[in-house]
Amino acid sequence: VACIEKRETLGGTCLNVGCIPSKAMLNNSHLFHEAKHGFAKRGIDVGEVKLNLDQLLADKDKAVSGLTRGIEMLFKKNKVEWLKGTGTLKSANSIDVTLNAGGTESITAKNIIIATGSEPSPFPGFEIDEKQIVTSTGALALEKVPEKMIVIGGGVIGLELGSVWSRLGSEVTVVEYLPAIGAGMDAELAKAFQRTLSKQGIKFKTGTKVIDSQKKDGKVLVNVEGAKNGKKETLEADVVLLSVGRRPYTEGLGLENVGIKPDAKGRIEMADGQFRTSVANIRVIGDATVGPMLAHKAEEEGIAAVEYITNGHGHVNYNVIPSVIYTHPEVAWVGKNEQQLKEEGVKYKIGSFPFAANSRAKTIDDAEGIVKIITDAETDRILGAHIIGPNAGEMIAEACLAMEYGGSAEDVARTCHAHPTMAEAFKEACMAAYSKAIHF
Repeated sequence: VACIEKRETLGGTCLNVGCIPSKAMLNNSHLFHEAKHGFAKRGIDVGEVKLNLDQLLADKDKAVSGLTRGIEMLFKKNKVEWLKGTGTLKSANSIDVTLNAGGTESITAKNIIIATGSEPSPFPGFEIDEKQIVTSTGALALEKVPEKMIVIGGGVIGLELGSVWSRLGSEVTVVEYLPAIGAGMDAELAKAFQRTLSKQGIKFKTGTKVIDSQKKDGKVLVNVEGAKNGKKETLEADVVLLSVGRRPYTEGLGLENVGIKPDAKGRIEMADGQFRTSVANIRVIGDATVGPMLAHKAEEEGIAAVEYITNGHGHVNYNVIPSVIYTHPEVAWVGKNEQQLKEEGVKYKIGSFPFAANSRAKTIDDAEGIVKIITDAETDRILGAHIIGPNAGEMIAEACLAMEYGGSAEDVARTCHAHPTMAEAFKEACMAAYSKAIHF
């Protein structure tokens, strides 16, 4: 097995400039904010709390480098050859590799998997310099805390990185074209989430269309207008974060040489359920194809694609792909939301339970949020789970497991959960869905 990767470190976007470094910064910025604003009420006096941004970024880099070296070790352990360079398909079985060190190398393979991932989508009227107008990559490496930051796009990436810099002292404004933040999130949770972030100091301009930008006197001026009323306004910031989504990284792969045609969005479509493209021995997974652009979705597809190649069987349940926003509180969901079920004409029940009634959450004074369970009205089977609250990203795994096995709300509710734990809120929400909660 050989892997062609042009970066000098393995791990792709997620490990190098995505999931991993952003979580390091989310964690450390939360600790900084707690030390500055939350420790005193807990009886912890620490004196003046100061930010050492260089060290915070160094800690982030340490986490990244440790994990990238770990993948190198796994490659060696499993005898995977790493070709450092850029690959171009020449035929269905051959690839030319332009090596980073210079020169080229041609390799042949019986089976090929395209797993090139994605890159930040550009935005008309904005010239990215990764200093003042940045993508998520630049937002992970700012040299100082901007006095004002504008985040264009109220999705996962924008809200996470906006939270980081807000906690560190920046005045953050999120501009979103849609009337609500958190695309794909349950509407009830989206409203609660926006209220929570607003209380934390983040400002929102929803239903707002971004026109263009210009730099003036060291600032970035962003021209916007109301999506409905057309009212124009100019916003000023030191840094603008573009987080309007990502696009598949499929250009320059030589797809035309083998007859593979990406769709209008640049995605390589699957010809069947086994991840094959229009060329039978070339498969595609992850952000380069259709579906949510999530690292764990890509991982599941990668395993399944190899299983199809080796033994003819693979499995990915696309109805059980969780999503998480790692702010504080966290937001996590899996399966269907209310809007989707209404559109599909499915009769459903709802059970919810607030963390304000959860003893563990109250004990640590972190009780904002709810667990919301949606079940089939006739069978009690869990169709969706939506959580906003502490440790939501970990708790959603219980929902995924229950849904993967076709579990009902009663199945979960009759399973003993340790006390006191956050997970009891999940159990109580399931109790509420099929009968009633006992602590609310």
